[in-house]
Amino acid sequence: MKIEKIVAITGKPGLYLIISQGKNNLIVESLEDKKRVPVASLQNISAISDIAIYTHDEEVPLKQVFLTMFEKEKGGKSIDPKSDKKELLSYFGEVLPNFDEERVYPSNIKKVLLWYNLLVEAGFDFNSLKQEDDKEAKEEILEPVAEAEPVKKAKKPKKA
Repeated sequence: MKIEKIVAITGKPGLYLIISQGKNNLIVESLEDKKRVPVASLQNISAISDIAIYTHDEEVPLKQVFLTMFEKEKGGKSIDPKSDKKELLSYFGEVLPNFDEERVYPSNIKKVLLWYNLLVEAGFDFNSLKQEDDKEAKEEILEPVAEAEPVKKAKKPKKA
């Protein structure tokens, strides 16, 4: 199960794994109850790999937040998403210390915790996220530097 194949669907709780893609819809499977359902292309679908959390400096990809939670919890579940607001903010502050409290609401934190716990229950391989990050970091380092265009000498104007 790859993170790119896991989606959230507006109006439906939980996370879904993309099983196949048709002309006008997707077939997805719930990570909770393993039921397969068609999803029309008109519904708002968000890939988990494309979601990020606001911080004071930049946006941190959700997969990086999940990886941090996985390491913090040593592979186990996080706190209960139904915990009180203070506990949620405190926990999320440990996971992502510089998250933007004005733009990241407790409801967002609840959803992140719920999704993380769903992935743990589904047996998602969080180590694959670490390998992806390592691979992306190596690719950034090894990116070839674009060669500069050769400078053309200006032609001297002809004398009349």
